[in-house]
Amino acid sequence: MKALVLSGGAGTRLRPLTYTGAKQLVPVANKPILFYVIENIVAAGIRDIGIVIAPETGKEVKDRVGDGSRWGVDINYFLQEKPLGLAHAVLVAKDYLEEGPFLMYLGDNLIGSRVTTEVKEFANREDLAASIFLKQVPNPKSFGVAVIDEDGRVIDLVEKPEVPPSDLALVGIYLFRPVIFDAIANIKPSKRGELEITDAISWLIKNGYNVQSHRVESWWLDTGKKDDLLLANDTVMDEWLQTDIRGVVDSGSRITGRVVVEEGAHLEQSVVRGPAIIGAGSHLVKATIGPFTAIGPDVRIEQSTVEHCVIMEGCVIQNIPRLEHSVLGRRVHVRPTPRNQESLCLMVGDDCVVEIGR
Repeated sequence: MKALVLSGGAGTRLRPLTYTGAKQLVPVANKPILFYVIENIVAAGIRDIGIVIAPETGKEVKDRVGDGSRWGVDINYFLQEKPLGLAHAVLVAKDYLEEGPFLMYLGDNLIGSRVTTEVKEFANREDLAASIFLKQVPNPKSFGVAVIDEDGRVIDLVEKPEVPPSDLALVGIYLFRPVIFDAIANIKPSKRGELEITDAISWLIKNGYNVQSHRVESWWLDTGKKDDLLLANDTVMDEWLQTDIRGVVDSGSRITGRVVVEEGAHLEQSVVRGPAIIGAGSHLVKATIGPFTAIGPDVRIEQSTVEHCVIMEGCVIQNIPRLEHSVLGRRVHVRPTPRNQESLCLMVGDDCVVEIGR
């Protein structure tokens, strides 16, 4: 079985961060979201992975991910010239996929469980044309939702319904057999001009094909917005982080809870409260960090308190009494000005300088 990861799209909901980078490469606990997706696919035993990329961010994705050798897999790339829908993205990789079943996975989604069992079951169930992953949600109006029978068979799909027929949202993980290409050939673009994967699955259902569902019982996080990204960072660190101190921590510093200090990081007279990560080459001086904070590589923080934040590579934070609930892109500088400001809540893109009153 092969896998197809969708890593295109404009990432409009995460702007300004995604003006200069791919949304799938935004870090959660100092690791790109896309890497978690690949790791889940590899854990399921899949060794051939295709990644659909966009013209704007494709080079960055290819540079970061490479040929797959770090995971022991073979990765191929497929360019989707325009964002014409998930089903269109599948068509872009048709020649790569059409010989057998495949797993399709949106590259900006995180779930707290493996997909190994579902992949193996699908491989052994030739009667299944497709399987979709579903998660019970409190706000089904915001998602594509599925109606299933008592055996888990999908009998209807509705995209962002005003009156939801169920509370089971499509997670963004699918298993298909090549008949999905027949389905895509028989659908038309939606009102927004895209070939929708939900329409293709609906075609399968209407034409008598067996479409099964799998419920995700663990957490599921769509990382498309700032608060979603912070929640993902919190969740991953809370569940998966293990203490690992490889950097330098001086005698005047204190670490409590589960904290990672990567190699080359240096703490001077600082306090770090876990869960937290201090990236390689970062330098903390008289700083208080965490909990639920990921400090990227080569960051410098001086005489500042940073809590519940994602701070990306190369940032500088100086003399800030309290920075919280914030996402800072790469190489951002945050420093004081004469005006008074006791607390900050920021989402800042790459290469910005933010001057804050004190």
